Amino acid sequence: MARVSTYLNFQGQAEEALARYADVFGTRVSALFRFSDMPEAGPGELPEEERGLVMHAELPIIGGHVLMATDMLRSLGQRTRVGNNTTISLDVDSREEADRIYQALADGGSEGMPMADMPWGAYWGTTLDRYGIRWMVSHAPAS
Repeated sequence: MARVSTYLNFQGQAEEALARYADVFGTRVSALFRFSDMPEAGPGELPEEERGLVMHAELPIIGGHVLMATDMLRSLGQRTRVGNNTTISLDVDSREEADRIYQALADGGSEGMPMADMPWGAYWGTTLDRYGIRWMVSHAPAS
């Protein structure tokens, strides 16, 4: 099922921030996965202090909108800054739609990660469009 969400990047505070937002909106985190939950094909060997950080979490807020979050990893050179701390996340119904949208958004844009199959089972990619807006495109086959 297609949906649009907001993806937030944190520098080690994702769990704390989502707990705060859950309190503000009167909801609960509906999914939380840590980097240590990743299969061997995942991010590789991370320092012990990063293994317990949030790889992916979801918090429903208002009107069906979902905040998603992750902690960026200093060991991989990732740093949060204005411009990479918020992403519009698109979950689409097919690989073809994912490719079409990704290519259109990437046209004239910069930095990103091309669409590819990911260890968690999704077909996924990110791009910064020509207007400086970060987009994440994902298709997860029905299980």
